[in-house]
Amino acid sequence: MTQSRKDVCEDRGLPRTEPVHRNIRGSRAVFCVCAFLVFAALACGGCQSSLPPLPNPPGPKTAVRLSPGDVIKVSYADETVPDQTQKIRRDGKVSLPLLGEVTAAGKRVIYFQDELVNRYNGKLENNEVLVTLENGSATVTVSGFANKPATYTFDRPTTVYQAIMQAGGVSDYGSASNIHLTRIINGTQRTETISLRPAIHGQPVRPEYVQDGDVIYIARSLF
Repeated sequence: MTQSRKDVCEDRGLPRTEPVHRNIRGSRAVFCVCAFLVFAALACGGCQSSLPPLPNPPGPKTAVRLSPGDVIKVSYADETVPDQTQKIRRDGKVSLPLLGEVTAAGKRVIYFQDELVNRYNGKLENNEVLVTLENGSATVTVSGFANKPATYTFDRPTTVYQAIMQAGGVSDYGSASNIHLTRIINGTQRTETISLRPAIHGQPVRPEYVQDGDVIYIARSLF
């Protein structure tokens, strides 16, 4: 009678194969678990929690609103006051005769003009003024994994998407869904996370407009 493989192994003092098979299966299971944990860790790393939107982000009407970096001219009907051409500071203010510090950023040109007329009432014999936007450019730094990272000057309104495309777009190593827009607001540096994927895929989205002094950082893609 032919001996079974198990009996032969026992007769010859050889180790049985069943534990070996169990060890192999156990090793494979451990390997699969480790691989899953590594994949999960990478996935979590790629899915970073998005930073909240910046307060008072510029909307589609940014073109008609004053922003830091804009150069405005205030012309006075009263000849006793010289016309003023000033650049709106980072704090959003300009300094005007008889009024001192006045906040201009965030206001439409016509509304800012009406505000000045009212504030000059009683201070000037003729309180009529004319406010014009002389230069509405914004200097923006595009850094990180862009094809042509550099500092660019744009005529507003320019969106973050347009600014990145001007910088050659997202490089092969960059992440279109992990873009950081950093802006100084009231003396504090604030950052929000933006994803360009909806716009790239043709989905309707609310555009984010750049402002003077913005920094756009394109993070590295993990995959």
